[in-house]
Amino acid sequence: MSSFKLTKLEKHWIYYDIGNSAFTMLLATIIPIYFNGLAEAANLSSVDYIAYWGYAASIATLIIALIGPVLGTLADTKDFKKPLFSLFLVIGLLSLVGLGFFDHWLIFLIIFVVCRIGYSGSLIFYDSMLGDVTTPTRMDYISSNGYAWGYIGSCVPFIIALGLVLGGGALGLSITIAMRLAFCVTALWWLLFTLPLLRNYKQLNYVEHSGTAFRESFRRLSHTLKNMRHQKKAFIFLLAFFFYIDGVYTIIDMATAYGTALGLDTTGLLLALLVTQIVAFPFAILFGRLSQRFATSRLITLCIVAYFGIAVFAMFLESQVQFWILAVLVGMFQGGIQALSRSYFARIIPSEQSGEYFGIMDICGKGASFMGTTLVSIVSQITGNINLGVGAIAILFLVGLALFRVTVSIKD
Repeated sequence: MSSFKLTKLEKHWIYYDIGNSAFTMLLATIIPIYFNGLAEAANLSSVDYIAYWGYAASIATLIIALIGPVLGTLADTKDFKKPLFSLFLVIGLLSLVGLGFFDHWLIFLIIFVVCRIGYSGSLIFYDSMLGDVTTPTRMDYISSNGYAWGYIGSCVPFIIALGLVLGGGALGLSITIAMRLAFCVTALWWLLFTLPLLRNYKQLNYVEHSGTAFRESFRRLSHTLKNMRHQKKAFIFLLAFFFYIDGVYTIIDMATAYGTALGLDTTGLLLALLVTQIVAFPFAILFGRLSQRFATSRLITLCIVAYFGIAVFAMFLESQVQFWILAVLVGMFQGGIQALSRSYFARIIPSEQSGEYFGIMDICGKGASFMGTTLVSIVSQITGNINLGVGAIAILFLVGLALFRVTVSIKD
């Protein structure tokens, strides 16, 4: 079989990236703009709007970071991964639809937090499935394809949602009805592209249990955390990941809110972020191909350095043209840094404990996002200057780069 040809199960795993990325796209574009409208109706200032949006994102990521390791450890138990994945999928889908039925800004944020928990929780189990659907030598390529097809696939429901929101008036739709339909379309897309994985996935790597699985999961997690320092390569990588992924997630979570608070044109922002998805598709595929020729560590290093430059550039963002440039630059490296980090980590951990380790990784990823969005929110409110909050992101990329290079120097 050609090294670039996908198996049926690999395709079905990739389909979930196509499905859940529709929510990611909505999250990065239309949802914060819609919330801005709800905030304005409640007479919240632009600074308060971006702060409350950041706090909501932080609360969601903090909750999933705290429960993620336990969920991941429990999922490593035989026959537990798919049911838990399905549970969080349902939570995400139902709350996404629910967003369209409440127009009070605080209730909307509460449902948004629940939706983020469902979405993020499902990704813990999904990422840990990688070792069950492919071989170690193909992980970089499959992971990159997941992000790539997720980027381009998410454009379809996004364009439909964008058409409903921007053109709903011509169809006699109020903004509330248009948003309700947009949320339902996105949820349906997410569900349809999940069904093949639910039908065909089988958990190959697992831990047998002889007693209560929930109690055993705490015991295994406690043992792993105590011995994590002996897994030096994985431990240092997680520290590096904590810092550099902070910048990535913060840019994703706050980009539209940031541009809106600066007063940039809403339609231009949405189209720029659509360009990000389109650019990300070929570049994610490219990084997957490059991983067949170059060391994954070198490619991750390149992405971190590029993101440092992006963070510095974002500090001086003032015009629509600059936002478009930022969107293209993010698209070039976003898929690479996420996909290669996922596959790099999957190769350096025990396969039968993948859920547990990805749950711990989620602490680092979501914990970092909590730190980043909270930092931007607090600094923005204290100083009244959003750009100062963005400035801290560049420092985190430097720390992440230094720690990652230490990781690379450690022998397997």
